[in-house]
This record gives sequence, structure tokens and C-alpha cells, in this order.
Amino acid sequence: LLAVDFGSLKNVHRRPKGLVITVVVNWLIKPFTMAALGVLFFEHLFAGLIDPADAGQYIAGLILLGAAPCTAMVFVWSQLTRGDANYTLVQVSLNDIIMVFAFAPIVALLLGVTDLQVPWETLLLSVVLYVVIPLTAGAMTRAALVRHGNGAGGEAAVGRFTAGVKPFSILGLLATVALLFGFQGQVIVERPLLIALIAVPLLIQSYGIFAIAYAAAWAWRVPHNV
Repeated sequence: LLAVDFGSLKNVHRRPKGLVITVVVNWLIKPFTMAALGVLFFEHLFAGLIDPADAGQYIAGLILLGAAPCTAMVFVWSQLTRGDANYTLVQVSLNDIIMVFAFAPIVALLLGVTDLQVPWETLLLSVVLYVVIPLTAGAMTRAALVRHGNGAGGEAAVGRFTAGVKPFSILGLLATVALLFGFQGQVIVERPLLIALIAVPLLIQSYGIFAIAYAAAWAWRVPHNV
């Protein structure tokens, strides 16, 4: 999140098509299609294969996953596809700002389709812990580096610092994945059918959202690097 520059939001009016697509897809389509797919599969299509008492929890998990765009990986994908780094920065900054204010209300609204009650305090705490604090820490660190480097030299200092900590961030990501699979390893081994069932709506959602965004970008003639 050190790469997020909220000052770039002043350029949000330039080339707005890509920003409109990312905001509409991430916040007006994706959370709701994920909830709809969860209800469709776990309350209807897979109803005979899953304990009804657990179905609501699986739907809630899908809702939580669908309502939070993974902005950290956007920089990686943009680099791999030779995207416009500055435009990517604007997109990520805008989505992070929206996430601070929109994640909790959207999740609270969509969780109404399940029997699982999540207190508002828990939702707001999760936003503070996993979004606000990391964003604030990244913004403060970036500001300190830019101030210390005096303008253009500050951006170079940010680049050097980012390159220095990048190996640790990758190790942290790998460790997180390893821990998640480690804690759930027994479930994965003992209940492979359940894992496969959960993967079905996730795969449909992933490919469906990509198709919607790609089709919108193609129809609107959005440049490839955006």
C-alpha cells in the first residue's frame, strides 16, 4: 500500500472511462452477483449436498470475499500486462477510498440474506484494522520519504524503499497463504467435495466479472494500458 498516492486522485477526471468501469464493476456489480451466486448454489442447486446449517456460513463467506476488491495485486497485474502505472495508481487509490466507506454498509446489507448476524462493530473494526490502518501507515511512510527526498528525489526514495521491502512483502503473502491452508488442511483433505462445491460459484464469479469488465472496456474503446 506504500505505492498508493492519494494525491493522484486530483487526476481522476482524466480518462474517466477506466475509472467508471472499475467502480461500477467492483462496487455496483461484483458484491451483488457474488451474493446471488451464493444463494443460488448453496440454497438451491447444492442444497442436497450441504448441511442447511452450514449453507448460510458459506454464503456469508462468499459475500465477504466478493465485497472486497484485492487492490494490492492490481499493481502486479498492471505491470505484467504493461499497463499505465500512473493510471493504475489512480484506480487503486480511488478504490481504496471507496472501500473505507462502502465495504461495511454493503456487507451488512448483503448478509441480510443469511441467518448469520455480524455486528456493525465487527464490520467497522475489520475495516479499520485491515484497510484504514494499513492505508494510513502507507500514506505516512510515503509522505515521509517524499518529504525527505525533496520532490522528484522523494519519488525515487519511495521506489528504492519499495524495492527493498518487496521481498519481505512477497514472503509475507506466501506465509499468509501457507498458514491459511495449514489451518484448514484437515478440512481440505477430509472434505474435498465441499471445497469443489465452494469453488464453483467462485470460478463463475471470477470469469463472469472479468468478462463484464472486458466487454465494457472493449465496447467503450478503453486503451489496453488502462
